[in-house]
Amino acid sequence: MGKCSLTVALPIISACGVECAVVPTAVLSTHTAFTGYTFHDLTGEMAPIEAHWRREGFHFDALYTGYLGSREQIELVQNYVRDFGHRDNLIVVDPVMGDNGKLYAGFTPDFAREMARLAGEADVIVPNLTEASYLLGIPYRTDRNEEELHELLRDFAGLGAKNVVLTGVSLRPGELGAMGYSAASGTFFYHASEHLPVSFHGTGDVFASALVGALTRERSLDDAVGVAVDDTVECLRETMRDPNHVSYGVNFETAIPYLLTRLGLAAGE
Repeated sequence: MGKCSLTVALPIISACGVECAVVPTAVLSTHTAFTGYTFHDLTGEMAPIEAHWRREGFHFDALYTGYLGSREQIELVQNYVRDFGHRDNLIVVDPVMGDNGKLYAGFTPDFAREMARLAGEADVIVPNLTEASYLLGIPYRTDRNEEELHELLRDFAGLGAKNVVLTGVSLRPGELGAMGYSAASGTFFYHASEHLPVSFHGTGDVFASALVGALTRERSLDDAVGVAVDDTVECLRETMRDPNHVSYGVNFETAIPYLLTRLGLAAGE
């Protein structure tokens, strides 16, 4: 129960017309905003799944990582990248670790340093401001101006990440969005929308999944970030339109037609 991680990523990417194969890292009865949830660790299954897929000779157009619960899981994911990543596919790392200036429960600065190593192998990394501060070992701030944000994004090139999409960025009052940077070209881009005065779990997963869906449909990174920003805001609007909405997630399901329209995949287009 809950709307985050695979329960968000799988339907959004599948709706984009992209076949998904998933490697769950854990099974929970609810997401962690609830109390008393059950937790079953699947670390022990990750290497056997990877070995089986390798024996079958599977090929993937993209590899997308989300919540990883331990340094061991990061190392196992690096094996997936080593065995299935190549010049013709896309590696996207969402370094899920924290928000609002703090790491999530159970994560440490040592974990962040290991995540930085994985980020260095990615074609695209999608941190929020909190995760960026821990990955780079710098103070958490929300008041950086455009020039300071550009400097922060350039610093990710030192990790090895080819492209960075920093979420939760605002250059003007009343707006919120994401800023991107391509290390190869040295170019920046910024997409923002209305900053709605609400907060729900899972919006980061919505953003990253819409981004992966758009990239796999061969949209440019700049265009894909714009789609992901607007789709995330549309999910929030759909939630607020619903008088019976739940507090534990956004109504991403009813926003899927909007996403498909943005990608030119709606019926009749």
